Amino acid sequence: MKKYDLEERLIDYAVLSIEIVKLLPNNVEGRHLGNQLVKSGTSPSLNYGEAQSAESRKDFIHKVSIILKELRESLVCMKILKKSNLVADSALLEEGIKESNELISIFVKSVKTAQGNMLKLKS
Repeated sequence: MKKYDLEERLIDYAVLSIEIVKLLPNNVEGRHLGNQLVKSGTSPSLNYGEAQSAESRKDFIHKVSIILKELRESLVCMKILKKSNLVADSALLEEGIKESNELISIFVKSVKTAQGNMLKLKS
């Protein structure tokens, strides 16, 4: 996947997360989970820019690991929303869960590749 395509996909993921949050009820649980999802769902796209400007392979791995943490947090939040029936539009939520899983897979592979390349340079 091209750098630009992944950046756009992460931006779309941020927008999708925001759209899901807009569907939440204005109650304690809706606001709490909504705040969590806005933060974790928009963070990967913002951190991706930092990863592209990493100062070293180690720094890149660290920044991509942060992206992974945020994606996993978003996924868990969406699963909580699904199980608690806080979102009426389950199709949008399912799309978010599916995209979370796909992005996690992409970034896990990215970290493994970068770690492997770093080990090759050491030997």
